[in-house]
Amino acid sequence: MKVALVHDYLREYGDAERVLAALHRLYPQAPVYTAFVDLARLGTAAGQFADWEIRSTFAQHLPLITRNFRAYKSWLPYFWESLDLSEFDLVISSSGEYLSHAVLTGAETLHISYCHTPARDLWEPAHAEAGNRWLRLWRNTHLRHYDFYTTQRVDRFITNSQRVARRIKKFYGCTAEVIPPPIKIHGKGKAGEQYYLYVGQLERHQQVDLAIAACQQLARPLWVVGSGDEAERLKREAGDRIRFLGNVSESHLPELYADARALIFPATDADFGFSPIEAMGHGVPVIASAQSGIREIILNYRTGLLFSQPTVDSLCATITQFEGLRFSAYACIERAEEFSESVFMPKLKWFIAQAIDDHQQHHTATKS
Repeated sequence: MKVALVHDYLREYGDAERVLAALHRLYPQAPVYTAFVDLARLGTAAGQFADWEIRSTFAQHLPLITRNFRAYKSWLPYFWESLDLSEFDLVISSSGEYLSHAVLTGAETLHISYCHTPARDLWEPAHAEAGNRWLRLWRNTHLRHYDFYTTQRVDRFITNSQRVARRIKKFYGCTAEVIPPPIKIHGKGKAGEQYYLYVGQLERHQQVDLAIAACQQLARPLWVVGSGDEAERLKREAGDRIRFLGNVSESHLPELYADARALIFPATDADFGFSPIEAMGHGVPVIASAQSGIREIILNYRTGLLFSQPTVDSLCATITQFEGLRFSAYACIERAEEFSESVFMPKLKWFIAQAIDDHQQHHTATKS
């Protein structure tokens, strides 16, 4: 079979890109179509894609696309429908806010979409971008109709959690198979005593300021790993007990996990999280929001604790409660291994094989 992969854009190496990397390991010869590539922002992470065949759309040549890519969202139909995928038997899209599932495929081509989430700024008013309200309303209304229409062209959906599967059902009227993304599991280790740890993007939606405020209020040390648009603001507001480490190599992370009491993952809107599973894979428990999709990952009172409200007081109370309990490193590692690549790949291969069989049978029946 001739296979193509499609991805929203390449401007960071985050959770969606890790899924794309797993798909590429499954189909290493498949070209990767994407709206644009931002090598400057990728930095050293660009090496992850060094030997890939990447084909970007005409968006790559638009002025300031890498700086202000969201301003071009009304152009998305033109980006994706400009691609010719007629030569491929199987197309797998890795789709999120930039709607890469909107690519056109022929009747004989099977299109499977790994949907990280329906674009939340289109479907959920609380996530709408800033700017002119009426212009945003006009654009989002048209894009929402377009988004719904294009999902009806997708043959099968896969997603990362039951939380997103419910969103896909509500907004698109489609059923999605839940196959959580693959995580590299360390498989040994235990929690330390020196500090609490945060690992992830420093963006507003991650609510890192909640973890910082709670640790400051309790006079507990917090080490913060990651970078993002909120980094400078968070540094200005943080006290002496908060240490910012920036981006850290994967080889250095085991040392950080070894001395951490727990990973704090405060994001309320998170659907899935790589770092909570990585932490558990090192035997480190996790403190996370009960309102997020992380509740599908954490076994409350066994591999961590969930705090009920997105407030400093709620998080402080949970940290205090956490310090009065004991957690098994073995239980954390055992839970993390349920999300390993050795679990992900067989599930994905089986799902694709079943989809191919069903597609071919339907196509044969239609022709006859």
